Amino acid sequence: MHETPASPIDYARYDRIRPIRWTGETLELLDQRGLPAAVGYVACTTSNDVAAAIHALAVRGAPAIGIAAAWGTVLAARAIDAADGSSALALIEPALQRLNAARPTAVNLAWALARMRRALAGAGSDWRGVLEREARAIEAEDLAANRRMGELGASLMAPGSGVLTHCNTGSLATAGFGTALGVIRAGVAQGRIGKVFAGETRPWMQGSRLTVWELQQDGIDATLIADAAASHLMQGGQVDWVVVGADRICANGDVANKIGTYQLAIAARFHGRKFMVVAPSSTVDMDTASGDLIEIEERDPGELLGVGGKRIVAEGISAWNPVFDVTPAALIDAIVTEKGIVEHPDEASMRALFADA
Repeated sequence: MHETPASPIDYARYDRIRPIRWTGETLELLDQRGLPAAVGYVACTTSNDVAAAIHALAVRGAPAIGIAAAWGTVLAARAIDAADGSSALALIEPALQRLNAARPTAVNLAWALARMRRALAGAGSDWRGVLEREARAIEAEDLAANRRMGELGASLMAPGSGVLTHCNTGSLATAGFGTALGVIRAGVAQGRIGKVFAGETRPWMQGSRLTVWELQQDGIDATLIADAAASHLMQGGQVDWVVVGADRICANGDVANKIGTYQLAIAARFHGRKFMVVAPSSTVDMDTASGDLIEIEERDPGELLGVGGKRIVAEGISAWNPVFDVTPAALIDAIVTEKGIVEHPDEASMRALFADA
């Protein structure tokens, strides 16, 4: 275990974005499909609205999806008439199933819904209030965990390190600060990171649309690269660490993350660079033994056939569009969670830290 650096982080400077807002009546989700050109919120008044927003990628990122689903449970409760939590549980279950089906790969979604079920099962007449307090706790705990992970992950880096990240793992994907991007924020704040590179992340361009925009809001200079330029960048010696998030971490340390992560891990190992995965412990799934057992979501192949809604591929061409891939534990140097760091993960080291997960 590495010591957390003592130098404080100015969170007011490096933590300005909030993608999820609960008004007391409506869940407002920062619509990430329009960024960076348009900054607007999707207003959700029902759990079905939340499920649709999750499926459509208006809100994305495993922790943010889980938080949104928790608030979706609060909205679902409004359509239920029950005397106590145990009575409400069966009535609200269809809404929870629809929320869970919106994005099957990210374990945080099922985790958050399971936590809301447990809170509801033991609730009395104030069961609606119990659900709201539980959703608020899930959101607050995620923010605290992200700040802790940021400091832990940054502590592994030598001053002035070059870092490459993939997809978007920042405030937009969480309650705030971010997972892998939280490490980058903390590392920049403490002088441990001297250069940040972000891959574009085809086909939804989360890197080019979201990550570099988000870092710009915090005054952090980041250089965008084509996904295909990553190996060339590593070969040139400009990257010391690849830092990514996760949608599911298995009992043996295998990690499911945004498509393209696996090839970055292969390139990092070949070039002698370090590979770090950063995710809250809610992403750890000790019931799934290995990555071979993860359901990999596939989206509409049409997402690959055009850019900005304009088709660029000839008619009659087929496409394959998996959203995630699995990086074997053998290619990972460190998994960072708020509970601590697992270096060179395997089943034994994962169980040592996450036996109760």
